[in-house]
Amino acid sequence: MLFNSIHFVIFFAIVTPAYFLLADKHRWKLLLLASCYFYMTFVPVYLLILGFTIIVDYFAGILIENAKGKTRKLYLVLSLVANLGVLVFFKYYNFLNDNLTALLGSFNYSNHIPYLTILLPIGLSFHTFQAMSYTIEVYRGNQKPERHFGIYALYVMFYPQLVAGPIERPQNILPQFHEKKYFSYENLRAGMHLMLWGFFKKVVVADRLATYVDAVYNNSDKHSAASLLLASFFFSIQIYCDFSGYTDIARGAAKIMGYDLMINFRRPYFAKSIKEFWQRWHISLSTWFRDYVYKPMGGNRVSQLLFYRNIFVIFVLSGLWHGASWTFILWGVLHGSFYVVGMIIDNFKKKVPILNVDLGFIGSIYHIGMTFLLVSFARIFFRSTSIEQALNICRDVLTWKGGGLFIGPKSNMYYSIMVIAILFMVEIYQEYYPEGKFSLFNNPYKIVRHATYVAVVLMIFLFGVLNYSQFIYFQF
Repeated sequence: MLFNSIHFVIFFAIVTPAYFLLADKHRWKLLLLASCYFYMTFVPVYLLILGFTIIVDYFAGILIENAKGKTRKLYLVLSLVANLGVLVFFKYYNFLNDNLTALLGSFNYSNHIPYLTILLPIGLSFHTFQAMSYTIEVYRGNQKPERHFGIYALYVMFYPQLVAGPIERPQNILPQFHEKKYFSYENLRAGMHLMLWGFFKKVVVADRLATYVDAVYNNSDKHSAASLLLASFFFSIQIYCDFSGYTDIARGAAKIMGYDLMINFRRPYFAKSIKEFWQRWHISLSTWFRDYVYKPMGGNRVSQLLFYRNIFVIFVLSGLWHGASWTFILWGVLHGSFYVVGMIIDNFKKKVPILNVDLGFIGSIYHIGMTFLLVSFARIFFRSTSIEQALNICRDVLTWKGGGLFIGPKSNMYYSIMVIAILFMVEIYQEYYPEGKFSLFNNPYKIVRHATYVAVVLMIFLFGVLNYSQFIYFQF
């Protein structure tokens, strides 16, 4: 079920009031049933896959707590193998098989392992990582195993963040399912604000930018360097608004019922370095890799060479997490390279004081611009369907392939620039005046506040009421 559909509006309008009308002891049942229905609207049979991992991890958590010594680790390993096995089979089987075929072919051998037509269960990477965080935290002693099977199932399946995150930790969300929730006007207002802003980012910004980006990237060989460059910049904004828009809607829907999901984005395009960018972008994933892969490998408490290795491992895994394609792996390698080179430059500046000069506002603008440029360059590989296409786009931009600037149907380029300007005017205010009273939906003047509501709602319905486009991160 897409958030940006009439189907969801009806679903939300039924489930949320029903939640508060039910007795507290029955609310988890409603949420679990609603979450099952929400997921089954995509491909019903894949609910069985979720059921399998839920059963495995529920009992694994209890067994880990009751076991001692190496047996505890054995149960954890079995749980992780089950989860990763499902993920690898559905997401990476054909990718691995294709690469094996190419490898054997280079030695004149044939690969007889069959190619399978497998439909990737929606959001598999998200709920697999959330499930694994549970058993890992139980093993580490940071989380008591959940004895209530229904509550544990709800932890994995909670519909707002089921298919595109944020990837929650059990310490945050599980205790909330045991708390009694009361209707709160403040929660309603805060949740509706988040949902409205999320819909604006998805429907008004991301989906409009997509028409320009798709038109250019689907025929990239026929477009000029200027068009390719603009489409790449637009894609950086598109994917941010698409993904963070989903997160805002998810957090808003949960907030109305009294649940607090973690913040997944903190205005990443205000970052002044790649390191800071990853502290602001997809926070639930970057912290997952930090806590469960990077730190166990030694983190930064190792030699400089091993530290750089750890950084690259994390980014390559992040690339693989996003998709079974070499374009995603190369995207991860690029981010790892940017990250490491940035740290080397920072360390060099510290040793040469004359280079470590604070340039104030001009310096901030420069670093923000350079970070956005690097992120957008890497996005070429993320958006391209093949490495060949990505390299051709890079070549055409670097050699400045001639031709006019593509405007798009119905002057779509001009509209895109306008909505991007609105987006960043709001985000500039949020970034530099986070506690200010004159925010988007909380203006103290009622007429201004209501005018804002009306304007945002009208734009959402005007540009998105019949446009049920899927969220980009559903594919992951």
